Amino acid sequence: MSDSTSANDSTENTTAPAGTSASSASDNTTGVPATRHSGLMTEHGQTSVADVVVSKIAGVAAREVTGVHGLGGGTARAIGALRERIPGARVNVQQGISVEVGERQAAVDISIVAEYGVAIHELAEAIRRNIILSVEEMTGLEVTEVNVLVHDIHLPEDDDDPEQEGTEQQPTRVQ
Repeated sequence: MSDSTSANDSTENTTAPAGTSASSASDNTTGVPATRHSGLMTEHGQTSVADVVVSKIAGVAAREVTGVHGLGGGTARAIGALRERIPGARVNVQQGISVEVGERQAAVDISIVAEYGVAIHELAEAIRRNIILSVEEMTGLEVTEVNVLVHDIHLPEDDDDPEQEGTEQQPTRVQ
């Protein structure tokens, strides 16, 4: 009998890690629906993902979508444009991205400038799909929502650089 008792004790002591579907399904007294195991919490430890990581992933994923001209509102875009002109400076992939990251879930708010002629509702859905896919695959977090705010539409004539034109048309002064 002691052999069967120790076998039962050993199976009772090997519990599934918190967050797995086995523990969620068997101990669902909180009323929260069972979720799939994300790999962030295991019997060997816990993995935490910082907000900056999720915002960078979301920023890169949003830029990959055809029809996105840029990220951020007016002031952020102006500062970003200045930064890009500095030799050796990097593009801020987090520009226009705001995230909230919990233990197992993340939410993303993104501000964009769309290209003229693109269906905005289709663009927003493509951005959502790409961000959700990228963040969930790379972090193991469940993305609960992606809110897209379209700040502006980029027109083809906006590509003309007024600073370049202004310097070329100014006459030279002679003293």
